[in-house]
Amino acid sequence: MVGNNMKRTKDQVQKDLDALPEHYKTGDVDRLIRQYVKQKADVSALRPYILSEQQFHRIYYYVTLDQISDVEERMAFIHENLLFSDWWHTDQLIRYVADLDFDSALRYAKEYTHADDPFIRRWGYVLFISRLCKGHAAQLLPLMHDDEAYYVQMAEGWLIAELAVYDPEAVYAWLPQNDLRYNINGKAIQKICDSYRIAEDWKRRYKELRPELRK
Repeated sequence: MVGNNMKRTKDQVQKDLDALPEHYKTGDVDRLIRQYVKQKADVSALRPYILSEQQFHRIYYYVTLDQISDVEERMAFIHENLLFSDWWHTDQLIRYVADLDFDSALRYAKEYTHADDPFIRRWGYVLFISRLCKGHAAQLLPLMHDDEAYYVQMAEGWLIAELAVYDPEAVYAWLPQNDLRYNINGKAIQKICDSYRIAEDWKRRYKELRPELRK
C-alpha cells in the first residue's frame, strides 16, 4: 500500500486485488476501498479500463466518491463518468446523491432517461430512490416512458413504487392513464405489494388495477 495522496496505477491496484483471498468477495474489495479512502489514494488512472476490466469499476467510483464531501461535486463526478454499460447496479450510487437539490437532480434525470445507454437511463430513475423523491410525484411520474430494456423497466417500476410510499393516491390515479406497457406497471405493482411501507388496503387497491392495465 502507498501513503497519503499517492496515485494508484492500474497495475498497483491489480496487485492489491491479487493479494486478496482467492475467490475474493465484495466485502474483501470493500475493505480495500476503505483502505484507499483512508490513504486518500487517487485511482483516476483506472478510468480507461473500467468498462473492459470490471474488477476496477467499483473501486474507481467508490474510492473517488467517498473522498468528495460536497453532494453537488459528487453528482458532477458521476455525470462526468457515466461509464455504466453492463453495470446494472448503478443503484449502489444512490447514497452519494440522496442530499442533492431536487431541481438539480431532475435536470440531470431528464437527460439521462433519454440516453442511448440503457444503464444510464436506469440511473436517471434510480437516483431518486431515497428521500429525494418524497413529495415529488407530480414531477417524477412524467419521466416514465416505455422502454424495452429490462433493467430500465425494473428501475421505473421501483421508482413508481417508491413514489407510492409517499403519495399512494397520486400514483394510483396515474397508473391507469399512463399508457406504459404492462411490464413496467406490473413491476411497479409487484414492488408496491412487496413494500412494508405501504398499507395493506392500498396494496389491495393496486392489485385490483391489474386486469385494467393488462388490456
